[in-house]
Amino acid sequence: MTALARLGAAVLSDERGRKAVGWIVAAILSPVILAAAILCSVGTGGEAHNRAAISACFYGVSFAEKISNEFHEHITDMQTAFSRLDAAIQIVNESAEDGGLDATRVKAVFYALCFGEDAPSRREAARFVGCFYTSETRTGTVEVTNEETGETSTEEKEYTVNVPVSMETAYANVAALLEREVTNNDRGNVEKIYAMFAGSADSGGGDGGARGNQPSIDLDASVLSDPTTKNAADLVAYAEYAWRSGWGYVWGSYGNLLTEASLQSLIRQYPEMVGGYESVIRAKWLGGRTTDCVGLIKSYGWFDPDTQTIRYGTNGMPDVGANAMYHAATESGTIDTIPEVPGIAVWREGHIGVYIGGGYVIEARGTSSGVVKTKLAERGFTHWLKIPYIRYD
Repeated sequence: MTALARLGAAVLSDERGRKAVGWIVAAILSPVILAAAILCSVGTGGEAHNRAAISACFYGVSFAEKISNEFHEHITDMQTAFSRLDAAIQIVNESAEDGGLDATRVKAVFYALCFGEDAPSRREAARFVGCFYTSETRTGTVEVTNEETGETSTEEKEYTVNVPVSMETAYANVAALLEREVTNNDRGNVEKIYAMFAGSADSGGGDGGARGNQPSIDLDASVLSDPTTKNAADLVAYAEYAWRSGWGYVWGSYGNLLTEASLQSLIRQYPEMVGGYESVIRAKWLGGRTTDCVGLIKSYGWFDPDTQTIRYGTNGMPDVGANAMYHAATESGTIDTIPEVPGIAVWREGHIGVYIGGGYVIEARGTSSGVVKTKLAERGFTHWLKIPYIRYD
């Protein structure tokens, strides 16, 4: 009761604070709601029900099954919680440097531990997100312009950067916040939820596909026909350039150079998805540019032609996974109805690629393959979509 009293002193000053305490207290008293309410046995049809519930929470799609009012309220509360978690994560990632927080992972943890409870306040959502990162002070070189002479010089300046912590540390932080143990069963539920919509490190299907033959670590805005907009034709040109340049595949990356520091950050954040493939990544991709499947599309969205750099979360392109990008599309269809429109995306559960026309796709296929050109007919994509945030003429 002492810990709850301390928490109460901090946030019980208004109604939103009292509701925020409610979800934490409930999480302490009923820690494994998910195991009973969501991860039902596959043999009883629970798997389809689970996926529908998770899709409703993560993607905002309709929940077609007949459900109770109480369960509908739980889903609505979780959608509100996710919106507040996304807002807090965006603020954190604006000051990230070697890779930001994985919003999907944070929400999977929250879903596994807190499904069925009232949505947290924005303050409590920020506290929950705070379990997944730490802040560091770094020193960098910046250009300074003398206002009188107009001359520029460089000087060192300290700045603060947000760095994701390991999942072990994150779980310890969450346990301290909720004042309850995060069990192996909890962690297993998190991984099941994460895998349902995030896929795996080789979700593209392992090795295979044609590799590019003009290795380069440069970014080149000259390949774009209209750098002032984000359009389908230039997405194709950008994807083809990434392919020709021999980009590699690392889960959670989006076109930046894979340095030792960024690799270590990704390993901390994704111990299974990146750490489990460390030897292959070091042998094939360290020192080059890397991406994951949806990261190839986000890389184009975040590419600044003026500075020829990739700036996280810019140009209206949110940080979303392959499935979330598909579910956000307003125009899509089954693969047998795909229009001949270079620059649309092709999708299957957990994986996405860029259709370049003529029956070919550029995709970040997996850790073993990197960015490759493949034949659409051979890759098992189930749907096509016009990518939100991209202009189609």
